[in-house]
Amino acid sequence: MANPSLTLFLMTEKGYRVLQHIVAHLDISVISLVVGAPDPRLEQDFFAEIQYLCAQSGIPFQRRNTQPVATTTYALAVSWRWLIADVGQLIILHDSLLPRYRGFAPLVSYLINGEPIIGVTALFATGEFDQGPILGQASRPVQYPLRIADAIQLAVECYLELITQLWPGLRAGQLLPGTPQNEADATYSLWRDEQDYRIDWRADSATIRRFVDALGWPYQGASTILNGQLHRVLAAEPEPDVKIENRTPGKVLFVRAGQPVVVCGTGLLRLTTLRNSKGDDALPLARFRSHFE
Repeated sequence: MANPSLTLFLMTEKGYRVLQHIVAHLDISVISLVVGAPDPRLEQDFFAEIQYLCAQSGIPFQRRNTQPVATTTYALAVSWRWLIADVGQLIILHDSLLPRYRGFAPLVSYLINGEPIIGVTALFATGEFDQGPILGQASRPVQYPLRIADAIQLAVECYLELITQLWPGLRAGQLLPGTPQNEADATYSLWRDEQDYRIDWRADSATIRRFVDALGWPYQGASTILNGQLHRVLAAEPEPDVKIENRTPGKVLFVRAGQPVVVCGTGLLRLTTLRNSKGDDALPLARFRSHFE
């Protein structure tokens, strides 16, 4: 195919690292445009970094919805949150080993569920999200505890591996058609809102620890209500369980060096980093008789 062209839809650190890799190691002449957008959910969304790298590399850049995007041979989306239409053949890099964990924030769901392997899938987009033919997959084994920031770095390795594999076909304008997914193996990960950041203290301490680690930086952090006010639990450590005659999840059992040890459905969890709604340090705990909800 003569003069193939590519539009990149890039967001977050993953999008930035992919662009860095392309600029440093691959042929950028095929790129017609990079489209970016900020993400207010993140502490650092890398929008400015993506824009700056495009300017430094001579790659045309535009912000989402500022003007129509011209049709190119292919389009490729990384961490993109919106419907993309009229861009030719669209390739998505999705943070799971499809057909499992189709949908939203799959990497967070992977960590909360304690999956032993995380991975990324390159696929063609279709009318139904994350159901298209698979172009390639890359994966990494993981061990827990594992914070989301570290998991993102492993996912980025998978992204770069897949981009390197796909680039010759993108440059030539001739990608293989891909492999259909097995619908019998499909699972889904739902979108998350503020309510989904709330800790359920009835769960076991290991699950809550993974929950806290999965929703830390660059996300806002797992939340809980303390004395009627929203707080963020940014780090926690498991403690050996004790026999509690009237077990009530969420109540503070001990305070050690100012850090509350909270009763879980099973096990105990010591909160080592706790912030109030203003982002201020909420430790040492001001009141022993406290109940996290």
